[in-house]
Amino acid sequence: MPHVVTQACCGDASCVYACPVNCIHPTPEEPDFGIAEMLYIDPATCVDCGACVSACPVGAIVPGHRLPAGQERFAEVNASQYRETVDGAARFPVDPARRLPLAPIDRPRQLAVEEKVSIGIVGSGPSAMYAADELLRHPQVSVTIYERLDRPFGLARFGVAPDHLHTRKVMRLFDDIARNPNLEILLDTEVGRDITLDDLRSRHQGVIWAGGAPTDKTLDLPGIGQAGVTSATSFVGWYNGHPDFTDLDVDLSTDRVVVVGNGNVALDVARILVADPAALVDTSISPAALAALKESSVREVVVLGRRGPAHAAFTLPELIGLVDSGVAVTVDPADLRSAQVDGELDATIRAKLDILAECAAAGEPEGRRIRLAFFCSPLEVSGEDGRATGVVVGRNRLTVDDAGVLTGIEPTGEITTLDAGLVLTSVGYRGVAVPGLPFDDATGVIPHRAGRVMDGEQPVPGVYVTGWIKRGPSGFIGTNKTDSAETVASLLADLETGALSDRLIDHGARVPAHHRARRFVRSSGRPRGGVA
Repeated sequence: MPHVVTQACCGDASCVYACPVNCIHPTPEEPDFGIAEMLYIDPATCVDCGACVSACPVGAIVPGHRLPAGQERFAEVNASQYRETVDGAARFPVDPARRLPLAPIDRPRQLAVEEKVSIGIVGSGPSAMYAADELLRHPQVSVTIYERLDRPFGLARFGVAPDHLHTRKVMRLFDDIARNPNLEILLDTEVGRDITLDDLRSRHQGVIWAGGAPTDKTLDLPGIGQAGVTSATSFVGWYNGHPDFTDLDVDLSTDRVVVVGNGNVALDVARILVADPAALVDTSISPAALAALKESSVREVVVLGRRGPAHAAFTLPELIGLVDSGVAVTVDPADLRSAQVDGELDATIRAKLDILAECAAAGEPEGRRIRLAFFCSPLEVSGEDGRATGVVVGRNRLTVDDAGVLTGIEPTGEITTLDAGLVLTSVGYRGVAVPGLPFDDATGVIPHRAGRVMDGEQPVPGVYVTGWIKRGPSGFIGTNKTDSAETVASLLADLETGALSDRLIDHGARVPAHHRARRFVRSSGRPRGGVA
């Protein structure tokens, strides 16, 4: 039987290049790659060779006859992407002329630079590790990664839900990258506190900023500053043991939690809040968070979305993983009737609506549940004595023009209050300005061209950017692979053309002696103390 890509797909496209028959799409060269919710295998083209299974860093690809419980829907999800659409063409047509006898694996070309090259990378998340991997294909390149936390790998460690065990496997790949003797990871080292950007620029021919988008987009509502209101990303950090959030005020003595926003992070926190704590014992969840969840009084989590089901921010894989995990999910049938969708939806949105219709038809469940509420805008966080007690919600409806084309939403005037002792905002991540580098405050990114940091029309010599701080908080873990490859290609091109040759490098420069950085040692998986 053909192989199937399942929920854990990280989108790094290793499988694409391992496949000998070009049956996995979209590829990084195709326009849908940057926006697709996952990769898909064409069952009519797959020859069941298993090359993709070995290539996948997160174990997301399995033979169709071995799909694990809760992942069975993904056989249809994959196949549906290759059926004819309303315009008579398949979404990801497979050109027989492109089917190759062997996987197209090329050796990296030799770098046209003979001398030793030193590159610094700020941050150790997925974009940083993929950038390091690209650079270390060239033996004359050495890389030093500067990480402010006591453990590496960023959101792969602290942002992925602890029960998403397959997705967290990507850290094994990063461990393997860290084994390279030309790579050094310095932990507990914050740029701006322990070492300056100018220090890094004097120490390395090139510096790649891979600091991510470390803060949240703000939600400007009356009452938002009360106790009992926090961001979903902070909550994720709390249950994943992120050192910045160990003291987060999380009150689980309430019957109901409201999550504002309905992206994948919102579904993650909702699922963790109603999960059986016994099912989390063997995961990487923080012991303190697990203890709190065992004593939790939460019975319902309401996830609010301003628009209708067809425009929900969560992905189809995340929805399938939620609904088929055994968690009770309920949807108001009126929300589906109000969606006013036509028959020209693509396969992904249609599949989402079909699953939501199943949830609506199941009725009100007993016990803990997640309620996905659509057409709901938060208007105010109500409170008493400085602590949140609920969310005032306004009802929306779809608007259409004279031709019947959907134009947006508008309030109906109907207002209700959802009682809740904990409110989590989940409206997206945002990058922060880096002292000494240009910053686009409107988009929350560092301006760049193909990864080269730009100050107006001029590149900042020797400084590059990758990841969310480069493109904004979009895509998946594996999306950073192609993103980082672009940045590294620009850096190496600058090396070869001599654009970096006039930079004087102080090869003796060190992290200041008063700062005790810890080197990450891959063999034990734990950092070892030492002065860098």
